[in-house]
Amino acid sequence: MDYISPKEAALKVKRWPKDTIAAGRCNTVGLKSDSTVTTVGDNKYGQCDVSGWRDIVAVAASNVHMATNTGNAHTIGLKSDSTVAAVGWNKHDQCDVNDWRDIVAVTAGWRRTIGLKSDGTVVAVGRNNEGQCNVSGWRDIVAVAAGDWHTIGLKLDGTVTAVGNNRYRQCNVSGWRDIMAVAAGYLHTIGLKSDGTVTAVGLNKHDQCDVSGWRGIVAIAAGSKHTIGLKSDGNVMAVGLNEYGQCNVSDWRDIVAIAAGCGHTVGLKSDGTVVAVGDNEYGQCDVSGWHGIQLPNN
Repeated sequence: MDYISPKEAALKVKRWPKDTIAAGRCNTVGLKSDSTVTTVGDNKYGQCDVSGWRDIVAVAASNVHMATNTGNAHTIGLKSDSTVAAVGWNKHDQCDVNDWRDIVAVTAGWRRTIGLKSDGTVVAVGRNNEGQCNVSGWRDIVAVAAGDWHTIGLKLDGTVTAVGNNRYRQCNVSGWRDIMAVAAGYLHTIGLKSDGTVTAVGLNKHDQCDVSGWRGIVAIAAGSKHTIGLKSDGNVMAVGLNEYGQCNVSDWRDIVAIAAGCGHTVGLKSDGTVVAVGDNEYGQCDVSGWHGIQLPNN
């Protein structure tokens, strides 16, 4: 019998996060219980052309800040055979994932795609002008998150690593400990600690990093300029820019998963239906008819 080190064994049993809802710049993506995918919103670059996808186990949507030159987007699907599907804008080869193998988690930033492999290493394609794809040296990673220009990796020991733009100190995570989940927005980074509290670094112009008082949090999501926290009782917290009502989640109940787009917020309920608030210019919040969305693995 081949020897497996304790670290390798821990990596094998780690429950990699499998997002069944995702929110991008102008679209929302949902993974259905039959392993197909549904989307609403802007389809200018074919980022909603997922009707042919099958055997999907997780989804990701590129999330970028709201500016006239950033509406371009792509959508990623992780398949049950650990390969990856991609549709949408591909100017920077961010959809060139056909040769990826052994992938256990995916995330998408502006103009790039990040994949986590089962051995704890990370692969990246797309624009790298600020070093946001310099992940080839990463090891022992169990989760990844992508902001606009920075990439975050959560390590097996609960520490965090970061590459890319650090203008607002959004990559200053080297001192973080006991982290169990990470999220990245436009210019800020969020970490969920094992005790249910939340930490944040980066731009705080809209109070998107004001999470120090949060307690009992079990999941986090970061939009461009807002931050969402899911509580253990199924309620939802929100801080940050609320220009489009993307933080109006105080009346949400029975939520089991959350996603944050550029200016909208999405919640998955325990019955497989979905709620959304915020910017709806492209119909990205028109999810009231959705049902049978796959619940996250616990």
